[in-house]
Amino acid sequence: MTDENPSPRSLLRRRGHAGAGRVGMVELFFDLVFVFAITQLSHTLLGDLSARSALQIGLLLLGVWWVWIYTSWVTNWLDPERVPVRAGLFVLMLAGLILSASIPKAFAGLGLAFAAAYVFMQVGRTLFFLWAVRGERVSMVRNFQRILVWFCLSAMLWIAGALADGDARLGLWAAALAIEFIAPSLYFFVPALGRSTLADWDVDGAHMAERCALFIIIALGESLLVSGATFATTPWTPVSVSAFIVAFVGTVAMWWLYFDKGEHAGVHRITSAADPGRHARVAYTYLHLPIVAGIIVCAVADELLLAHPDHATDAGIAAMIGGPALYLLGVGAFKWASSDRPLPPLSHLVGLCLLVALAVPAFLQLLSALAVGALACAALVTVAVWEHVSLRTGTHAAPASAHGH
Repeated sequence: MTDENPSPRSLLRRRGHAGAGRVGMVELFFDLVFVFAITQLSHTLLGDLSARSALQIGLLLLGVWWVWIYTSWVTNWLDPERVPVRAGLFVLMLAGLILSASIPKAFAGLGLAFAAAYVFMQVGRTLFFLWAVRGERVSMVRNFQRILVWFCLSAMLWIAGALADGDARLGLWAAALAIEFIAPSLYFFVPALGRSTLADWDVDGAHMAERCALFIIIALGESLLVSGATFATTPWTPVSVSAFIVAFVGTVAMWWLYFDKGEHAGVHRITSAADPGRHARVAYTYLHLPIVAGIIVCAVADELLLAHPDHATDAGIAAMIGGPALYLLGVGAFKWASSDRPLPPLSHLVGLCLLVALAVPAFLQLLSALAVGALACAALVTVAVWEHVSLRTGTHAAPASAHGH
C-alpha cells in the first residue's frame, strides 16, 4: 500500500514490518468452509459422471473459487485481527456453509439457496470493504465501487438463473460468471467511475502467495481424505492395496510439482515484481483455477480406482487422465507466468503428451483401471523427477535463477 502506517483506527493491514503479510489463524479458520465445498464438488461429480454434470460442477467450482479468491484479495488489504474484519469473515463463513451445502442440488431444488448465498458473499463483502475503507485513499474506494457495480450486474443473472430451470439456469449462471471473470481484465471499467489501475491493486505478494498455497493444501488434503475413507471401507486385497498406493503416490507427486519449485517461483516473482497486482491477477486469480480443478478430478478418479480397480467406464477413464492433465496444465502455466522463460516447462509438456498417449489404449479398453491409474500417476512422477533433477543440474528449459534458487 502507499501508506504503510495507517492510523490506529484504520482497518487496513500495517505493512513494512516483519510478519506483516502473515496469514492469520482466522483466515485459516475461514478456509475450512472450503474443505467442505471441495468435498461437495468432488462427491457430486462422482455421483454423476455425465458430460452435463461435469459442466455443472465446473461452473459451480468457478463460483466457489471466485468467492474464495476475492475474499483473499480483501483480507490482503484488511487486517483480520481487527474485530470488525474478523466478524465479517465469520458472517461470510456462515454464508459459505449454506453455499457449500446447496452444491449437490444447486441445479435442482436448492438453486436459489446457492445463488442467494453467492450473491450475499460477493456483494456483501464488497459493501463491507467500502465501509471499512471509507476514510482511506480515494483510489481504493473507487476501485471497490467499480467492483460493486460489476457484482450487482452479475447478481441479477445469478438470481434470474435460480428462478429458471434446466438449460436456462445453466446459461444465466454461465453468463454471470463470464461477466465476473472478464471484469478484472477490463480493470472493472464503469462509465463515470473510469477504470482501476494496477497501482490500485497493491497487494502484499507474500500474503497472496501463501493464501493460494494453503488453498492447494486444502484441495490436496481433501484428495487424501477421499482415498483414505474409500480404502477403509474396501476389502484389503493386493489389488486394492496397489490402487491405494497409486492414489497416494499420485497425490504426493501433485504436492511435489507445486511446492518443490512452483510455489517458490511464484513467491519470488510476486514479491520482487514492480507491479505485484498484475502477477496476482494472472498467476494466482486465474491460473490457480485449473490446478484446483485438476485436484478435484483426481480425487474423483482415485475414489473410482479404489472402488473398481479392474474396470473403468469411459467417464472414469476421462477422470483418471483428465485430472492429471488439468493439474499439469495449470501448474505448468503458473510456473511459466512466474518465470522469464519464453516457453512453458518442457517437462510439463512432455507429461501432457504422455497422458494423451495413454488415452488411446485406455479408451480402447486395453488396460485395466489400475493400469490406467498407475500410468497416469507415473506421468506425474516423471515430470516431478525430471523437473527436480534438471533444475538441480541447470539443464531445465528455464534457468534456475528464474525460480529464485
